[in-house]
Amino acid sequence: MHKVILNAPKIIAPFCEPAREMRVQNTPLWLHQRNLLAPYVTSEQELRPGERLQPTRQPTLAYRDNLFFDEGYISAFIAEAKKRKHASRAAFSVNDPAFREHALPLSSSYTPAGSVYLADLWYYPNGPVADVEPLVIDMQAREIGYYHIPTYMADKSGDLVFQVPLRSLLAIDSWVHIYIADVVFGLFARGARYEKKANDELSFKLMIIGKAIYEGRQVLECSQVVKIGKNCVIDPSVVIKGPTFIGDNVHIDAGAVIDNSIIGNNVNIGQGCQIMLSVVGDGTFLPFRAALFMTTVMENSMIAQNTCLQMCVVGRNTFIGAGSTFTDYNLIPAPIRAISGDGKLGISNRPVMGGCVGHNCRIGAGMLVYPARTIESDVVLAASKERRIIDRDIRFEDSDHHRMKAAHMHQTPYHPQTKADTESW
Repeated sequence: MHKVILNAPKIIAPFCEPAREMRVQNTPLWLHQRNLLAPYVTSEQELRPGERLQPTRQPTLAYRDNLFFDEGYISAFIAEAKKRKHASRAAFSVNDPAFREHALPLSSSYTPAGSVYLADLWYYPNGPVADVEPLVIDMQAREIGYYHIPTYMADKSGDLVFQVPLRSLLAIDSWVHIYIADVVFGLFARGARYEKKANDELSFKLMIIGKAIYEGRQVLECSQVVKIGKNCVIDPSVVIKGPTFIGDNVHIDAGAVIDNSIIGNNVNIGQGCQIMLSVVGDGTFLPFRAALFMTTVMENSMIAQNTCLQMCVVGRNTFIGAGSTFTDYNLIPAPIRAISGDGKLGISNRPVMGGCVGHNCRIGAGMLVYPARTIESDVVLAASKERRIIDRDIRFEDSDHHRMKAAHMHQTPYHPQTKADTESW
C-alpha cells in the first residue's frame, strides 16, 4: 500500500513548532505514525502545502501529520475500509463520548458533515478519487474515574471521570491534545486494554498471576506488567506498579514511587519522587521529591526538587526550579479556558487542568502557576518580589532575559534572533 503524508504546518502554542515534531508517548509524532503504519505500506510520499498528489492506481492511505492514532484504531479503520471496497474517510459520531469529551474541544482539524465529523485520514482502494464515504470507527470508550473529590468541592458532575477509548484517533491542535494523547488516550487506554484482555482471556490472566506468584510480587508489580530496560539501577525500596515501561540506563533512587507511567532512556529519578500516570522523556532529571501526576515531560528536561506538576505538559530542554507548583483547579468552579487550534482561548472541557511550558525554558524557583497558563518556548522567568505568581500566558516578549546584561548567553532556537540581539553579541 502507498502512503501519502499531508503536512500540517500549523504551529502549536506555546511550543513554536508543528505537532509532528513533538513527542507523544515519548516518541516524536512523525516516528510514532511511521512505526504503526510500517506493516501496511510499501512506499510513501510527503506533500507540502501547495504540492499536488501524483496519480496512482494502487491502494493508498493518506493522513495529516498532526494525527495521533494507535494500533487498535488504524487496524480497524484499514480492515473496514478494505471490506467496503470504496474510498473512505475517517469520521466520528458526535455521540462518541471519547471524541465529544476529549478530541473535539479546542480542535480546528475536524470537518462537520451532517451528524459526523470528518478527520484527515483517508483510504483509497484504487488511488485517490473525489468520491469518498465517511467511515465511523467505534472508539469503544469506557468511563474511568480519576478523582474522588470532597462533596463541598464538587460541582453537579460529581466525581471526575475520563471517557477512555480502547481505539484512539486524535488531531493535535492544542497543547491540551498532547496531554489527552499521552494520559487519556495513552496511559489510561493502555491500562483499560490490559484490564479487558485479562477479563476476556483466561490464559493472559493466568500468565500474569503465575508470574506474580513465581516472583513473589503483587500482580501489578510483576515483570509481566512492569517492563524494565537494560543497564538500569533501581533501589530495592522503589515501588513500581504497572502497566509501566522503563527504558535503558535509568537510575531510580530510594523511596520513589512509579505508577502506570512511561519512563524513557537515560532518566535519573531522585529519592522520594512520585510519578503517577505520567510520561517522562529521554534524558530527564528529577531530583529528590519531585512529583508528577498525569503530566508529560519531554526529553532532556529537569524538574527540580519539591516541585509539583499536575496535568501539565513540559517541553524539551526545559528547567523548572525547585519548589514550583502548577495548580490545576479554579477555586470558584468557572470553566477552564486554554489556547485552541485557532490560537484563541476556548473552553477546555476539563474541570481540572494544569499548565504548559514550551521548549528551552528556564523557570526560577518557587513559582506558582495558575491553571491552563502557558509559557512560550525560549522564555526565562526569574523569581522576584514582583513575579512569583503566573496568572496569565507568558510570551517570548515577556521573557526576563531581554532585560539581563548577559542576554546573549541565552540561546533562543525557537525564535529568530532580532537585529538588536545579534548586535549585542
